[in-house]
Amino acid sequence: MQLTNLSDAELIHAYQHGNEQALAVIIGRHKDKIYTTLFMLVKDKYLAEDLFQDTFLKIIKTIKDGRYSEQGKFLPWAVRVARNLCMDYFRKTRLQVAVTLPDGQDISSLLGDFELASDSMERRQVHDSVRKLVENLPEEQREVIVLRIYADLSFKEISNLTGVSINTALGRMRYGLINLRKVIAEKQLVLR
Repeated sequence: MQLTNLSDAELIHAYQHGNEQALAVIIGRHKDKIYTTLFMLVKDKYLAEDLFQDTFLKIIKTIKDGRYSEQGKFLPWAVRVARNLCMDYFRKTRLQVAVTLPDGQDISSLLGDFELASDSMERRQVHDSVRKLVENLPEEQREVIVLRIYADLSFKEISNLTGVSINTALGRMRYGLINLRKVIAEKQLVLR
């Protein structure tokens, strides 16, 4: 069986038993979501790259030390490691980052036209426009939207990760989406 056909848990088990390529497969599988989450939280390409490397170094050390336990999915755990490294960075630089969460409504209504765009250049432009809008949201709302949309975490996972109630997370998502729609309407943006 090829490694790419294995689940995350099976890959981690294989890595723990000496298969170094299993680690490469799991990193390849989740690197985009983890990097995007980091970038959206810190808004700096180079810092996101550094934190991305630190995240995987910490993940590797945790697995090698036998401290990783499969209590759910690998990705939510990896995103939590990444987020915690971001928070550590912000604490060290004395920046305050508020952590918040919004509604149960999905941003897919904003991204629906993005998915339907036929031209890849058009898709990139729409993606960049949405990313810029999300970057301008208040920190709490931005973090919830990033974790929900880009990291694909559930509201329960977001709640656990950020230390707020599910209702708070849902509320922050709701207000974030309201703010996005408001800016789209004010600027008369067409995301097509």
